[in-house]
Amino acid sequence: MPDVVTGHIMMNGLYSIHVSLQDGRTGKGSGVVMFLDGKIVGGDAYLYYTGSYTTKGDTFKGEVLVQRHTSSPDANPLFGGPSPVGIGVSGTFTETAAVMNGTALVGKASQIFTATLRKLAEIE
Repeated sequence: MPDVVTGHIMMNGLYSIHVSLQDGRTGKGSGVVMFLDGKIVGGDAYLYYTGSYTTKGDTFKGEVLVQRHTSSPDANPLFGGPSPVGIGVSGTFTETAAVMNGTALVGKASQIFTATLRKLAEIE
């Protein structure tokens, strides 16, 4: 879905995602995420993500729902509680990468994070 002003689109593709918590909190996570015509899907060893996004110029914004698919007694996923976690995201992109900022509402607390995305494969 091209942006009506510039014609830019977030390049459809499979991306690696590397997340770091902000605001003095420690925590990191990695996975893969697919951007495809306004939809977001992805996951890692414990969580899966579904959502949507829109673009304007070389920026994007969207909403993602993160849900746990596998529990682990010795791993603590960033947003991996028993309840789904809603996340608002925004960022900038090029043809091969993106930088994303987000806020996750985990219980009654907000967790702010940044993420880097690197394109692994194009998807038509």
